Amino acid sequence: MINSIYLRRKNKILIKVGNNKLPDVYLASILKNIEGIGYTFSKKLMDIIRTLSIDELEVFYDSIIGELKTIVGYNVEHKPMYPNFPKQVMDSDVCTLYINAIIHYITLDLPKSKVQERIPLLDNINLRVIDLGDEEEFKQICIDLLSSKTSISEADKEDIKWFVEEYKGDVNSIIPKDIPLKENVALLASLLLKHTNRAKDILFNYIKTATDVLRLTVALSDGDTSLATNTRFRNFKRCERRLILSLLENCNNITEDMIRYKNQWIRLGEKLHPFEYKGKYPKSFQAFNIIRNNIKIETFNSQIEKAFLNNDIIESVYLLKTRPGEFARRLDQLLRSTKDWQYVIDNFKEVCGEIASPVLMQVIAHFKHRNKDNDLRVFFPKGNVAKVYAIKNNLTLIDDEVCNRVVKICENELRTRFSKLAQLGNVYINEKLNDYIVPFSQRSSSKALRTIVRGSQIDISDGNTIGNTIRFFLWWKEGFVGNVHTGRVDIDLSAIIYDRNWGYLEHASYTNLKSDKYKVCHSGDIVEAPNGACEFIDIDINSIIKCGGRYVVMSLNSFTEQPYCNLPECYAGWMMRQYPNSGEVFEPATVKDKIDVTADTRICIPVILDLVERKVIWSDLALKSNPYLYNNIEGNEKGMVLMGKAITNLSKFNLYQLFKMHANTRGTIIDEIDKADTIFSVDRGITPFDIEKIMSEFM
Repeated sequence: MINSIYLRRKNKILIKVGNNKLPDVYLASILKNIEGIGYTFSKKLMDIIRTLSIDELEVFYDSIIGELKTIVGYNVEHKPMYPNFPKQVMDSDVCTLYINAIIHYITLDLPKSKVQERIPLLDNINLRVIDLGDEEEFKQICIDLLSSKTSISEADKEDIKWFVEEYKGDVNSIIPKDIPLKENVALLASLLLKHTNRAKDILFNYIKTATDVLRLTVALSDGDTSLATNTRFRNFKRCERRLILSLLENCNNITEDMIRYKNQWIRLGEKLHPFEYKGKYPKSFQAFNIIRNNIKIETFNSQIEKAFLNNDIIESVYLLKTRPGEFARRLDQLLRSTKDWQYVIDNFKEVCGEIASPVLMQVIAHFKHRNKDNDLRVFFPKGNVAKVYAIKNNLTLIDDEVCNRVVKICENELRTRFSKLAQLGNVYINEKLNDYIVPFSQRSSSKALRTIVRGSQIDISDGNTIGNTIRFFLWWKEGFVGNVHTGRVDIDLSAIIYDRNWGYLEHASYTNLKSDKYKVCHSGDIVEAPNGACEFIDIDINSIIKCGGRYVVMSLNSFTEQPYCNLPECYAGWMMRQYPNSGEVFEPATVKDKIDVTADTRICIPVILDLVERKVIWSDLALKSNPYLYNNIEGNEKGMVLMGKAITNLSKFNLYQLFKMHANTRGTIIDEIDKADTIFSVDRGITPFDIEKIMSEFM
């Protein structure tokens, strides 16, 4: 499991030095085997492997080969409906493809095809280099995750759980000095309560509000600590109920805080039985009594809404200064509501030092692009499902001078903070980092071969990869999840082609297996998967651009209506192919990215292609139903078009801006990468894929 996490996150492994001299033929054999999966070893790692005995080498090889295959999706058999894809589909007439599909739907039999011998893979492959790691760096993964200043993903949380269970005897070695995010506090505290006797310090140092207590109980019940969805609370032992109520009793303003999540607190109260402890925990009992009986009290939110309703800017600012984070989130509304913008900005500046750095970055991005001519405003709601909402942009303009003043205040505050950190020396920053967005929230991010931030853009071609064909792939399996069988499962892979204005041009799906005009084809629609099933789509980039196309949306749909979280396994991804009819249909060495589809939804949009710019736009959107415009103002917009416009026009704080701000305050920017003490790039030094490091050390 150590190397499973280490390989996935850092492309490194741990291995002990042996006392032998391994013949080169064994090392060469392993290198050849993993080369077929798209990997090789660094020289440092090769030197260590040479010290192993043959038995030790066998154990080592067995421990990593399965992990590498799983990472790229090569741990299963890929047998498309048309095994000689893509040539077989492109050479078949539409009537034959249609009849074969109907027969499959009726009988579940696949078309009888003579499997032709395929020529070996001719593509040039840019191999991923696996390096030698060390245990301290490995432990730092957990420290960085817990130190994150923004929300982390479910995969991140699973890794933290493993670390706590594995290092429970030395748990202090994986816990940072400070845990900024309360969701992480709740997760860690719940794990320490379950596996160690070291939870007390975390509980009493970090649990300060009623919402902190609620997050803890949610974590103990394996629920959503973002509190965006309701939790089915488990039954708590008497000692746990006393602990939870004592933590709540020590918090301030608990009634107002509890009203924010009233329904969840009412459900939790049914498990805690506060009436039994009303003598020992009177504040808690009274708070539960108020929310259960709907006794009205004036809250901060009601006060601030009243002040805005009365257009009382002085009162609004007075209240918001007591909650600087809320001040930042309401700043646009305040500036739209008054002509005395100087008063608002002066007061905002006074509390700016108390606002979290990620929030300041979001304020900068918002006001930098505040008056940009955008038809839509895009929102990603909090929660574990990657939804996106868009509303028509009806915001009145704010004077550019005002926007610039806000940006300058926030930037100056960030520079002040960053200047207090350790020096970086000579710093090289790759301008391609402008295409990668800062990880403000990874809560709903899927587990992937290379995890990046939604809205970021990756070059289609990288290194030696110069192919003109992108191959989407999908694999899923039906069967038992727990003791419940999924029934028949049919997941459909589609690609929708649009022009530069998001006008529909063509699609490839089970209803349209090929397009001669755009040189796009689908491998065939398989509608059951007792042993696993796969689908592929080939997209010829040049043919689409030549005919006026630009965007391609990759879409997965659960035709049989099972949510992805209820499947034994489902993943999708894309390959870059220079010679699509060479090699196998699924060539692991050509896989550029793979994403595990596990959300509680039935529609997924993993990526959008911008073929003109030669970019893959990381979307990772999971939708419960067909996408829609949130308030139906533009109900005539088709769902996929809305999603495409939303994700391709994001105005977010990017990594180049972030790293440049650090470099200007902590070092000296230089142009020569080989002379740099600190490197920020897409493939060297600190990269966009070092998300846990970015979230913990640079935000």
